Amino acid sequence: MIKAKDGDGTPQFNLSEENLESNFQKTREEENDSPIEEVRLTVPPTDDPSEPALTFRTWILGLTSCCLLAFVNQFFGFRQNQLYVSSVSAQILVLPLGKLMAATIPSSSFRVPFTKWSFSLNPGPFTLKEHVLITIFANSGSNSVYALNIVTIVKAFYHRNLHPLAAMLLSQTTQMLGYGWAGLFRRYLVDSPYMWWPANLVQVSLFRALHEKDKRPRGGHTRLQFFFMVFISSFAYYLVPSYLFPSISCISFVCLIWRNSITAQQIGSGLRGLGIGSFGIDWSTVAGFLGSPLATPGFAIVNILIGFFMVVYVINPIVYWSNFYEAKRFPMISAHTFDFTGKTYNISRILNAKTFDIDQANYDGYSKLYLSAFFAFTYGLSFATLAATISHVALFHGKTIWQMWRRTTSAVGDQLGDVHTRLMKKNYKEVPQWWFYTVLIIMVALALYACEGFDKQLQLPWWGILLACGIALFFTLPIGIIQATTNWQPGLNVITELIIGYMYPGRPLANVTFKTYGYISMSQALTFVSDFKLGHYMKIPPRSMFLVQLVGTVVASSVYFGTAWWLLTTIDHICDPALLPEGSPWTCPGDDVFYNASIIWGVVGPLRMFGKLGVYPEMNWFFLVGLLAPVPVWWLSRQFPNQEWIRLINVPIIFGAGLGIPPARSVNYLMWGVVGIFFNFYIYRKHKGWWARHNYILSAALDAGVAFMGVLIYFTLQSKDIIGPEWWGLSSTDRCPLASCPTAPGIVVKGCPVH
Repeated sequence: MIKAKDGDGTPQFNLSEENLESNFQKTREEENDSPIEEVRLTVPPTDDPSEPALTFRTWILGLTSCCLLAFVNQFFGFRQNQLYVSSVSAQILVLPLGKLMAATIPSSSFRVPFTKWSFSLNPGPFTLKEHVLITIFANSGSNSVYALNIVTIVKAFYHRNLHPLAAMLLSQTTQMLGYGWAGLFRRYLVDSPYMWWPANLVQVSLFRALHEKDKRPRGGHTRLQFFFMVFISSFAYYLVPSYLFPSISCISFVCLIWRNSITAQQIGSGLRGLGIGSFGIDWSTVAGFLGSPLATPGFAIVNILIGFFMVVYVINPIVYWSNFYEAKRFPMISAHTFDFTGKTYNISRILNAKTFDIDQANYDGYSKLYLSAFFAFTYGLSFATLAATISHVALFHGKTIWQMWRRTTSAVGDQLGDVHTRLMKKNYKEVPQWWFYTVLIIMVALALYACEGFDKQLQLPWWGILLACGIALFFTLPIGIIQATTNWQPGLNVITELIIGYMYPGRPLANVTFKTYGYISMSQALTFVSDFKLGHYMKIPPRSMFLVQLVGTVVASSVYFGTAWWLLTTIDHICDPALLPEGSPWTCPGDDVFYNASIIWGVVGPLRMFGKLGVYPEMNWFFLVGLLAPVPVWWLSRQFPNQEWIRLINVPIIFGAGLGIPPARSVNYLMWGVVGIFFNFYIYRKHKGWWARHNYILSAALDAGVAFMGVLIYFTLQSKDIIGPEWWGLSSTDRCPLASCPTAPGIVVKGCPVH
């Protein structure tokens, strides 16, 4: 057997006759390690099946983390300056708590009444597998409940009643439906070594840094020491951009020079314009909207930046300055809706108060609904992204998927996979498929009840639920392949809005409910699968993973719903800046975007937006563009198989790269790209040893420092209305007020010069 490694890393073997077979098998496993280099550098190919996982400590610390993160994230979600606390924060905090419980709690055993089950309060030292399962609980608490956007716009924007049980069922079922799709596709998205889920490597690195005994290299630091050095630095520094000097989050030099030029500010604004010359000295600017660039593969960063430059620096200027779609009547970049005069669209003029659908006569007498040209083209690019995803996966991965399917159905799937898959299949029982199907059937039944009952307050008929489920089922695998290899997930929100908008127009709640069931059940499925892959890397028993995910999702959804309902029913004029007291933070910026989408797709509808009755029918050509665009790349990859860079061109990512704007801004993309290229190209190639040891730990430490300081500042200062020192740098804008002004003659907007 392998005894040790000598100084140059060569394995030394015990070559006695009785151990030859064992040596051969272990050598074969080493040779069949993961085909992905980042995984080989990060994930150890070992396991200890005797290590406790689902213990009393796991339940106590896991449920506590889940509840706290769910409450904090929903609480901050309604505020002007949103704060997202990731599971990394809990991942760090629970370690000393787990060790404290292991050192102080007695090891008494208890039997569960009326069963043969028993458990110990303290099974011994706090283990890595307990820590992983607690983090999975925390992941459930950190993942927002998308359906609560519906509850918010009903109560705070449309000012209508919604039965709390209907709202609760909506929140639970949209989060839980994804278990069914996860069960169907986990074979392909978890067991396959080529589906490597890059973001999980950040947590794997942090787990190893926190648990493994690490010998400090000469003149260097252990991984844990490095983590705490970066964490303390990030924690201390974030006091500056979050409280003392918010202006450094986005500095737009062009606007400081040309203070009276609309065109210059449109070009230079990092928040409302093209962002040329803008930058931010703040980790939340880098990673706040697009995630950590350190956790994104280098080729994906390049594809995203190509797409960003294409839409922001090519399409947008051409469309705006050629006045396509009357673009100069509206801001260059905006997610709001407008009438023909350039004013915000008055939805109350076209909405029937009794039936809560469109009043066609009033609509015809008022104005068609207009968008900023940039926002209109992002919808077109959404169409292209979806079509390109199907085409790309079929061309580049279709043969692999078919082979995996044949292996699965012919019952020889155990031969598929790398060392991690073999260890999991050897040491642990699989989760039976009927567990997933049972959850799926129950959730579909409850979803039908939520929509068909309660006087049909959600407007969506039964066939809408089934159609949404069919869409989610169809897209889970292709989009899962994209996310598992690039760390980027194309969304189904636009295509679901489009489909139901044509089939069931004029009903805003039916539209957003259909979108949520179709989009979020797919997204949740991929969240579950991603967590399963984390458990796969960390060798967690699959049945324990399933139970923790199931309970964590139910608990987190309940806490999210309870927090949202409490705030919506106790804060007067929440989400209405015009009626809120001066300085009130309860402005709901994310829900405002969701509300405008309900107007575009639900009230007015795609026929009056992108059909023959609308302003933007040309956007439908993007479906064909997206479907055909991957074909030349695929053909070139076949013609020049030795040119590996051709296969790294990912058309769905290129088309979808700019869809994060808004709420992300140009400065976020620029800073994200700079940091990502530096670490994932220069550092990765020139200092690969450092990258393998520190890259993902650096990412986790930066995130954790920002999160902890943000929470501390809020509860100690901002919650008491101590905002910060009054001075020039306190402003959180980039001082480009004219960047949002229209440039068409005669358009009157408050605060803007009239041309």
